[in-house]
Amino acid sequence: MEKVRVRFAPSPTGPLHLGGVRTALYDYLFAKNQGGEFVLRIEDTDTARYVEGAEEYIEEALEWCGIIPDESPKKGGKFAPYRQSERRDIYDRYTEQILKTDYAYIAFDTAEELDVIRAEYEAKGDVFSYDNKTRNRLKNSLTLSEEEVQKLLDEKTPYVVRFKMPIDRTLNLVDIIRGNSSVNTNTLDDKVLVKNDGMPTYHFANIIDDHEMEISHVIRGEEWLPSLGLHTLLYEAMAWEAPEFAHLSLILKPDVATLINKDNIDSITKSFTEEFVMKNNKFSFDESAVIIKSFFSEVKSPRFKSMLGENDKDNEITASVKQFLKKGLSGKLSKRDGDKFGFPVFPLNFTDPATGNVSKGYRESGYLPEAFINMVALLGWSPADDKEILPLEDMVKEFDLHKVHKAGARFSKEKSEWFNHQYIQLKSDEELFQILKNSDLNLNIEDEKLLKIIHLMKERATFPKDIYENGKFFFEAPTSYDEKASKKAWNDETSNILSEFATTLESTEFTSETLKQAIHDFAENKGLGMGKVMMPLRLALVGELKGPDVPDILEIIGKQESIARINNAVNNFK
Repeated sequence: MEKVRVRFAPSPTGPLHLGGVRTALYDYLFAKNQGGEFVLRIEDTDTARYVEGAEEYIEEALEWCGIIPDESPKKGGKFAPYRQSERRDIYDRYTEQILKTDYAYIAFDTAEELDVIRAEYEAKGDVFSYDNKTRNRLKNSLTLSEEEVQKLLDEKTPYVVRFKMPIDRTLNLVDIIRGNSSVNTNTLDDKVLVKNDGMPTYHFANIIDDHEMEISHVIRGEEWLPSLGLHTLLYEAMAWEAPEFAHLSLILKPDVATLINKDNIDSITKSFTEEFVMKNNKFSFDESAVIIKSFFSEVKSPRFKSMLGENDKDNEITASVKQFLKKGLSGKLSKRDGDKFGFPVFPLNFTDPATGNVSKGYRESGYLPEAFINMVALLGWSPADDKEILPLEDMVKEFDLHKVHKAGARFSKEKSEWFNHQYIQLKSDEELFQILKNSDLNLNIEDEKLLKIIHLMKERATFPKDIYENGKFFFEAPTSYDEKASKKAWNDETSNILSEFATTLESTEFTSETLKQAIHDFAENKGLGMGKVMMPLRLALVGELKGPDVPDILEIIGKQESIARINNAVNNFK
């Protein structure tokens, strides 16, 4: 396998999660860095969990991210088809082949029969496993005669194909990220390779597809690390060269202390309480909510973690809440975390076809794809010199699988917003203009003025909509005036001062430079400090003491609107 070929192989069982995007991105970066090829393969053999529209969602999400496959179901390629459901004849051929080896066998045990055996083990305090210690006592082609097996097959008795795990072998495993490890086969069970409907499980299908598609490197999440021994043996069983493996660490939940504040504590408490009561329905919602909120109220305290520790004095509900929160606030980042804490975990909006519930995506939340991808890339990888801002083409040049971290990477909502702010600053005014014009914002203003507003406001923007939200006074006159600002900027003389200034504006050319000079000359002629004119003028134009330079605001909103706003403020403070 000289040419580098990698694959991203999601199942269409729901939207693409942040962790899935990172796997696809690392696949893409590694392939392009090595002059190789990136393949998108859809592993849709799990028909019970299939979600309508999920495949299209995955393709659209990757396209938005700029992670464009060289081969895919949509694009095709020399190893098509790229959907597992369309490769049944290939799997059948290899099923026949592995059954001719000493690495697989047919098992006729029904689910009900295995449940009975499992219950018997549990009654004795043991755990049942279909493995090299139990298989010779069960209903399979290892214990039945050839005639008995053939009779069952002729009777169309349902069966599965299981892997025959070797006895007491030590497997030396190699992982690009995690280094060398070993596992004894006596600790591994005889996994099902082919289900009773004839379709292969993930374990068998993925190694067949990887071999057929000449995949040289398999980059996947660490949840598949326990399967590395089995997959290595499957390659051995089929007498194929195995690809190199790299298992990525988990993306961890964010630090809850950075997410909960006085504005959202009630909504977050509600989300956690709903989940808690659903799992512990003997407790009331109201009582549970009080206890959960009491913990969240201390979330920024140094003693928060110790508060969740066990205490003999805890009553049943408090002890249950503590266990629930300890589990719910640590570990792997999940879809529910985004719903509870109010940040996206999917690249695009996803509507659940079963419930109609919408999970918000990064795109619809105002993130730029470049910022999103940059953020995702650094969740587990450090480029040279600890650089943080890297366009995709720079990531390709620098990416090195050996520099991917073994430890889990903690997601940060604040950091994701920081990345978006940085990329907003890198955009030209014209690029942001196009983004805003294509949005659903009500931008009833001339293009030339919108460009000027963008230039003035983008420095303060984290999202494109912030240019509008933070500069709303450019688009509509204030209807009220901030009380604190009013006390600071307005006194008994202010109305007369601004009325006189409004009169001077009638004959003033409305350019920023001219207006700046006009304000200065007016204040000087009246013997006033600049603050006596500038502060109430800003209040009249904006409704608050915020915004860019007053002359810039005057120029953009224009002479007629500026005078009208000054007069409105004067009338308001009479």
